[in-house]
Formats: sequence, C-alpha cells, structure tokens
Amino acid sequence: MVVPIYEFSCLTCRHTFDVLGSYASRDERQVCPQCEGTNTRAMFSTFAVVGSGEAAEVSSAGSCACGGSCACSN
Repeated sequence: MVVPIYEFSCLTCRHTFDVLGSYASRDERQVCPQCEGTNTRAMFSTFAVVGSGEAAEVSSAGSCACGGSCACSN
C-alpha cells in the first residue's frame, strides 16, 4: 500500500513538517511538532517522476505555495 506524504506549514511559528496519511488528512488541521499549534495549512509540494532513460525536472521554486515569490523558507 502506498501512503502519500503531505507537507504542512504552521502559520504561527512558520515551521514546515511532513504528515503521512490519506488524502483526507490533507484537509484536516494538523498539530505542529514545534509549537503544538493547529494553525496549519497544507502546502503544494514539487515532485519528479523518473522513468527508464528519462529524467524529469524538479521546480526550483521549492515547496512553497506561492511559487517562491514570498519570503517563506523552502
């Protein structure tokens, strides 16, 4: 069974963390492991798919939902 990894950002302390879970867990408020707050938001993560003899590019914008245009840490 494949379990997706979702990346979250804490809007209180700006810590980013990963959560293993179902698609439904992406829409739930998660507890920040740093400040234990629940003011969190799922982020858009980048990924690459590599096939036999092919390589995919990974976005240099990082995992920030703004596409790298804000001052958040990637």
